[in-house]
Amino acid sequence: MQLISIKRSLFLAMFFLSGFVFAQDDDPIDSETVVVIKPYTPSVGDVFKIKETPPSGDSLGIEKKEVEYHINSVPVASTFEPAKGRAANLERNRTLDVYNSYFTLGFGSYTSALAEFYTNFEISKSDNFGIFLTHNSSQGGIKDVVLDDEFYNTDFNLNYSSRNRDRTWRAQAGVKHQLINWYGLPEELVLPETELNTIDPQQNYLDIYAGVDLALEDSFFKNGKFDISRFGDSYDSAEIHAVLKPTFEFEIAEELITTTLTADYLNGSFEDSFFENEDMEGLNYGFLSLGLNPSLLILRDDLTINLGVEGVYSMDMENSESKFFVYPKITASYRVAGEYFIAYGGLEGELQQNSYNKFSQENPFIAPTIGISPTDRQYNGYLGVKGKVASNINFNFRGSYITENAKPLFISAPYTIEMDNRNNYDNGNSFQVVYDDVKTMSFFGELNFEANSNFSLGLNAEILSFETANQDEPWNLPDMKASLVMDYQITDKWYAGANVFYRGERKDLRIVNYPIDPSLFLKNLDSYLDANAHFGYRFNNQLSAFVRGNNLLGNNYERWLDYPVQGIQVMAGATYKFDF
Repeated sequence: MQLISIKRSLFLAMFFLSGFVFAQDDDPIDSETVVVIKPYTPSVGDVFKIKETPPSGDSLGIEKKEVEYHINSVPVASTFEPAKGRAANLERNRTLDVYNSYFTLGFGSYTSALAEFYTNFEISKSDNFGIFLTHNSSQGGIKDVVLDDEFYNTDFNLNYSSRNRDRTWRAQAGVKHQLINWYGLPEELVLPETELNTIDPQQNYLDIYAGVDLALEDSFFKNGKFDISRFGDSYDSAEIHAVLKPTFEFEIAEELITTTLTADYLNGSFEDSFFENEDMEGLNYGFLSLGLNPSLLILRDDLTINLGVEGVYSMDMENSESKFFVYPKITASYRVAGEYFIAYGGLEGELQQNSYNKFSQENPFIAPTIGISPTDRQYNGYLGVKGKVASNINFNFRGSYITENAKPLFISAPYTIEMDNRNNYDNGNSFQVVYDDVKTMSFFGELNFEANSNFSLGLNAEILSFETANQDEPWNLPDMKASLVMDYQITDKWYAGANVFYRGERKDLRIVNYPIDPSLFLKNLDSYLDANAHFGYRFNNQLSAFVRGNNLLGNNYERWLDYPVQGIQVMAGATYKFDF
């Protein structure tokens, strides 16, 4: 093999050498054509594969038997008949008809009457005009009361509202008339019948009011309100009260700044004096308060903080005095567990403008000659928690501590045994207002339960403790307040409801001016529980009837000293809805 390789190498060398030699020849190289008769087509040979069904190599062969199948058809009787498909009927809840007007009329014991009328006219899709009239009265008849004790309460209101994409505003005007009687003669005062017949205990209050509310969208002016009223009585007392309160809103560095301006003007006079035999002149009063309240709203996930402060410049125009007050306006809340547990707190103060109108609504038996002064609520600090025990049970618990300077307290007016030209309210049957610095600590709790749309129940209670600076007691302030409200839609036709309220013990002071020495009598007013209920039946969407019961426990308790209330009161009436 080695010899053959050597020979092959020599042959190849001689071949290339001879080619080189002949290539040096001057003869040209002829071109040749190579014809390929059959192209080379490579192919891949078969590779051994495992067959899908390899041949059996078992020496024992079992012969398969052929199996024959026979199907016997047996007819079966069928009663199935296919029905044609159709759409299912959906039950719709019947929508209640909505009416733009209603009228209520009721009559009851103590010759009481109730009348209400309301109507609303749709001027356009965005404008509405409403009229509301309500009247509630009783001819009296309280047990052991010797003077007239009837009362009237009538309110007539007109309002116009407009709402569109950019603004919402509402204007209203009305007149309110109240008639009361100073029927609460003290038990220590024994007057002959001839003198009793000379007492005319009737007092009338007349309030004429108007106001405008305005709110704008996409504007630095957020909202504003203006209210004005003229209040007077049967004794030529007169009072003008006007309040202007605009609110502006700005966004600075992605934070919301809200600023509220307040202008509060009060001017009034009492033409009468409490002791006419001393030749005292009437009382005049006038106050103007200007306030500025900027605040910063901070929103951070579950935390909400409102940091604000209010400066108030108050002028006593009658005495030419002025004061400047600064109050905190801080509130915060934190969602510990969403809507189920929210912790909140605050520190807030304000200058509260007292007025004759305000006092008469709290205690209608006040004398028409009282001192009027604003209350300096330095701060109200409170901490609380609110949320939900379940989706239909809400709770709210709060503790607070309030410091107030010149807080008004109602106290029984003194009376003099020997007095000439005695007024109708000079018989110990009216109330005066005294002012004192008071600190109040309170604990408040509230639960609201709504089983479904047909039943709801709410109850709350508050325990209060007072500390006075100059007065011996916090006159006529209760140490506890509680209430319960329930509504129940029994069926589509029947409905019912109840409300119960409780007031704790209060204290008052009776001052009797004898010819020589005055006498003081500390009076305790017992706590009381007042239960009220109502039932109703709807004949149709337009007509319904009701029965109401007030003071169902029948207690002639004293809301104010020597002023017992009516016993069990029952009233029946009907309500009719309609369209003009």
